[in-house]
Amino acid sequence: MSAACLFTSTLPTALFNADQLKQLDQMASNDLGVPGIRLMKRAGRAAFELIQQRWPELESMTVFCGAGNNGGDGYVVAALAAQKRILVNVVQLGNEEKMSADAQAAYQFARQEGVIMAPFTEHGAIEGELIVDALLGIGSNGPLRGDYAAAVAQINEAQPPVLALDIPTGLCADTGAVAAQGVYASATISFIGMKKGQLTGRGPALCGDLYYADLAVAEVATRLVADAQRLTLEQWQQLLPSRPGDAHKGLFGHVMVVGGDLGYGGAAAMAAEAAARVGSGLVSVATRAEHVAGVLARHPELMVAGVASGQQLEPLLDRPTVLVVGPGLGRSSWSEQVLKQVCDASEARNLPLIMDADALNILAEGRVINGSREHWILTPHPGEAARLLDCSVAEIEQNRFAAAEELQASYGGTVILKGAGSLVCCGNGVIGLANVGNPGMATAGMGDVLSGVLGGLVAQGMALADAARLGVCIHGIAGDKAAAELGQRGLMATDLIPHLQRLVNPEPKF
Repeated sequence: MSAACLFTSTLPTALFNADQLKQLDQMASNDLGVPGIRLMKRAGRAAFELIQQRWPELESMTVFCGAGNNGGDGYVVAALAAQKRILVNVVQLGNEEKMSADAQAAYQFARQEGVIMAPFTEHGAIEGELIVDALLGIGSNGPLRGDYAAAVAQINEAQPPVLALDIPTGLCADTGAVAAQGVYASATISFIGMKKGQLTGRGPALCGDLYYADLAVAEVATRLVADAQRLTLEQWQQLLPSRPGDAHKGLFGHVMVVGGDLGYGGAAAMAAEAAARVGSGLVSVATRAEHVAGVLARHPELMVAGVASGQQLEPLLDRPTVLVVGPGLGRSSWSEQVLKQVCDASEARNLPLIMDADALNILAEGRVINGSREHWILTPHPGEAARLLDCSVAEIEQNRFAAAEELQASYGGTVILKGAGSLVCCGNGVIGLANVGNPGMATAGMGDVLSGVLGGLVAQGMALADAARLGVCIHGIAGDKAAAELGQRGLMATDLIPHLQRLVNPEPKF
């Protein structure tokens, strides 16, 4: 962040929970000697600077202020707007008498600047070209009640864009869940530390475009161990092994994709192509005989075998160094036979194993394999995660971080809980969060491509946890690049394939 700009769209990697964020505020005051009112004014100035840059023609606005410190930030924004001759109205919620000393000071600042203030009324009309949400901040936890619930409904029904200060009201900073309703912001500016709930679950939908302001106390964020870590491509890309000048294909592993029950051969083909495009030396496919010709026609580089049973698959499992099972696997007796052979071979030979799609659903039923393993990556979406944990999808989404940890504790290895803000949990260290990808990727086959990416990275010698962290970044960024080129609507899984190869081949530095 430059000295000339109080905010940035480049987000830090450390992600904190609500209790830690309160600690950061206290550390800024106690350890660095920055009074709370000064932090409040810095937050207000950063937010107002963002307003000026994002809405430069703005002439009027409405600020919803609660009675806590988040409301104090809002009063500072209102005062600064009034100084610039912007018509600003403040809608007040909560008891003024219960305001903290800092919030009271911000309130007086706004009054001195002539800001118009009025208590919230359920049927009041919102005036202005912008709404600022300064109702609750990180204090929002559980269902909203009374005027706060009504105010959120009023904001969401209004036409103007919304800027949320710190975090949209109603969104849980710890989980990314919304108990009943929350403010849908066009943009959110986060102060001092990023909240992990902003980047997963409902967070991306409610926060809109995210900005960050460290309020000139970035030092305190380095004094706490982050509760989660935002994953970046650059951070993990450097772990890809370099290729020697005398390289041959045997150095880069052999991925075997097992899947493609009748009618689902395309899933296995996409996973196999993804594995090849990220750098696996050899890629083979074991699938139904009916799919062999089609897969070879699309990808002549692949080795494709038709297998009618687990018994036919067994001798083929001596060749690969990494197994990917699940894409298009189905739920038939054939599916269970081949899955059992894959799991047995993986266990006997200590082969890394990527489990996806119906392999996870069969695993959840406990008929093929029981217990946990350390040398696999499980890649459930919320529905598959719910089956693995014998709960509802709503329970998974209520706390995705807790769900990822429970999955890893129950099944071992590395777990990727897919969705908006995919999570990577390997059981030792903070959870990784990949805030990449877009709604256009909510189409069939995206998970198959991810499983192939993971297999291809592991084949080249990456540890499972590192491959998972890099893999979700590559996959999501490939989706973002494809969407930027083609648009989100109508995006297909195969549209990611060309971008995968570019992302594992960063531009050389001469």
